Amino acid sequence: MDREKYQRPDDNPVKATADEPVSTFSVDVDTGSWSNVRKLLEAGKRPPRDAVRTEEFINSFRYGHPAPASRKVPFAFHTELAPAPWDARRQLLMIGIKGYELPRDALPPMNLVFLVDTSGSMYSPDKLPLLKKAFAQLVPQLRARDRVAIVAYAGSAGEVLAPTPGDRHAAILAALEKLEAGGSTNGGAGIQLAYALAKQSFIRNGANRVILATDGDFNVGTVDQAALETLVADQRASGIALTTLGFGRGNYNDALAEKLANIGNGNHAYIDSLSQARKVLVEQMGGTLHTIANDVKIQVKFNPAQVSEYRLIGYENRVLANQDFANDKVDAGDIGVGHEVTALYEITPVGSGAEQLPARRYASSKPQVPASVAGEIAELRLRYKLPGQDTSKLLSRPVLASDARKSPGESLRWAAAIAGFADQLRGGERMPGWSWDKVIATAQGARGTDPNGERAQAVQLMRLAQGLVDSAASTDE
Repeated sequence: MDREKYQRPDDNPVKATADEPVSTFSVDVDTGSWSNVRKLLEAGKRPPRDAVRTEEFINSFRYGHPAPASRKVPFAFHTELAPAPWDARRQLLMIGIKGYELPRDALPPMNLVFLVDTSGSMYSPDKLPLLKKAFAQLVPQLRARDRVAIVAYAGSAGEVLAPTPGDRHAAILAALEKLEAGGSTNGGAGIQLAYALAKQSFIRNGANRVILATDGDFNVGTVDQAALETLVADQRASGIALTTLGFGRGNYNDALAEKLANIGNGNHAYIDSLSQARKVLVEQMGGTLHTIANDVKIQVKFNPAQVSEYRLIGYENRVLANQDFANDKVDAGDIGVGHEVTALYEITPVGSGAEQLPARRYASSKPQVPASVAGEIAELRLRYKLPGQDTSKLLSRPVLASDARKSPGESLRWAAAIAGFADQLRGGERMPGWSWDKVIATAQGARGTDPNGERAQAVQLMRLAQGLVDSAASTDE
């Protein structure tokens, strides 16, 4: 029987700009929801509604956002504004962020502690055996200046490999191969030992990170989620990040894995195959392991003279209070080398007739804005900290009504189709009139060159999901 655990707030509501003109959220580069849902669908199972996090679906793909011209600012950002595919009266605003790239040899030294769940629940082929093969793909990328340690936990925690130079590939692979599943799970003790080893080999100005690989089924020792969160939060100030990698089905604790990564200034991915492991740990190693911007926050100030309503698509558990945008004590998401972050807002222009909220009975007079900003849809603002710094920097840019395209470009159409896919899996409530067939047709037309076939695979996944949903609907009738 499945004991998987998911936790996701309800979809973001539509906001009236006249009442709430400002929207603030933290960036998110996690992708675990996409690969977990993919595995469920390929197994012929419709995913639980709460397993679907739209922003993680969207951010599982690259959109070709332009990179910064220099490393003085760690990332570049841009916007695209165009009609929404599900209702041409509305608009989609895409915000794209791209971190600077570095070749592997130029990456800072790494201090990595693999924290491996070897409990009895990790016995199946899609858990510990896949985990060992996944980490084995990372090992050849390690260099002499890197340090690697391995901690295993099952009932009690133990050191499997003391901090070792990264170029001792044979020793690291041999330690991985010795890992065997058995026993119950004491995740809290494992995390404590992993952080202790990471501190022992701490590299100043390097990438210091604990990589927790588990199905998340903590059942011995520190089992209370609040206690685990406190444990990880206390270690965050040490400069050691926590990345979580989820494995397996049946007892996968998605909620805990994602939450710990967020608190630990890291990222969360779900590994459902060797190809996904290679993508996360080899192809995107720089972004996964090397942080170039901390506490990245996005704030959008909408112009009530231009925008009647808006809705942030996804990022429900990343929404911040507006006053926390400039509060440097408030934690937010991080961006790694080469990372892309993509966010979408659905916008209802004033006078479009597409409003979803009832008109206010006691509405005030038409908003008055200075002529100098009358042509702006919104002002986009970003705050970030450079690694090791406590004071944030501010970037801002207006989004002009004149920037609107007559039709969305390929990247925006793909992002919209992926958002539509997520919405259909969550019940199809937020994009009325956009059917499965229309979502799939939009995706099919926005596949582009698709060198790795990832978009073609996503279209096939949509068709598979449509069949499962339609079959379930016919059974219920």
